[in-house]
Amino acid sequence: MQDQRSNRAGRSLGGRSLAYVLMVVVTALWGAPILWMLVTSIKPESEIYAYPPAWIPDHPTLEAYGALFQRFPMLTWFRNSAVVGILTTVLTLAVDALAAYPLARMQFPGRRVIMGVIFATFLLPYELLFVPLFLGLNSYGLVDSIFSLTVPTSANAFGVFLLTQFFQAVPRELEDAAVMDGCSRFGFFWRILLPLTKPGLATVAIFTFVASWNNFFWPLIATNSDETRTLPVGLATLVGGAGMSMKQSVLMASAVVATLPTAIFFLALQRHFVRGIAATGIKG
Repeated sequence: MQDQRSNRAGRSLGGRSLAYVLMVVVTALWGAPILWMLVTSIKPESEIYAYPPAWIPDHPTLEAYGALFQRFPMLTWFRNSAVVGILTTVLTLAVDALAAYPLARMQFPGRRVIMGVIFATFLLPYELLFVPLFLGLNSYGLVDSIFSLTVPTSANAFGVFLLTQFFQAVPRELEDAAVMDGCSRFGFFWRILLPLTKPGLATVAIFTFVASWNNFFWPLIATNSDETRTLPVGLATLVGGAGMSMKQSVLMASAVVATLPTAIFFLALQRHFVRGIAATGIKG
């Protein structure tokens, strides 16, 4: 009996050790390009092409970052991306939560049809909407504005679907008790339901912000000037305009500047995001 317990403990320890080794390997493979990007951005141009390549620069410098912000309107592009990302995230949370609440908590004729239509939009390529969306905004003079970058993308079926699952998981007895205490439907939604579903809201917020920050095709179509151009589009014009004369250190510095905000945003909401993924896995 003791030998069987020892064998089980040994297999369990071996399994955990193998899992840790795999996690270390995957982390190294995932993190190596990011670390190389950071290292290259602080290398002098002469060391970038040195052979064999070195992970630690002999003469680290921030010259590439200085050149990046002096030669290009990086602060304007960065500000536009931040404003668009934050506004899109806030609007998406508001629209998706208000749409998911009746679908999850109310019974009314046509509910399943509405849910089916919303979820069917998963099958539509986002690029399919570019032409009619651009023509509609252009007819009202709203192209090349923050409005054109935020409002058209401020709702998505994924957020409605995910929040519907979270809202349905809240016990109905809790809502009945709140109504008996004189709480209105909106009061229950605002004071009880939303605080209880923070992991779901955080998950939608992370996906929305990252998607908005990295969005390239729609801002490329909807913007014409640096005053409204977002960072991905700005970096594309940076590379396309400078051609092969652009220094590699400056390109890597621009990649660091573009990547850092999404990493910070994810780390800030990581705890809620992990809870949200675990909760959806349990319900699934």
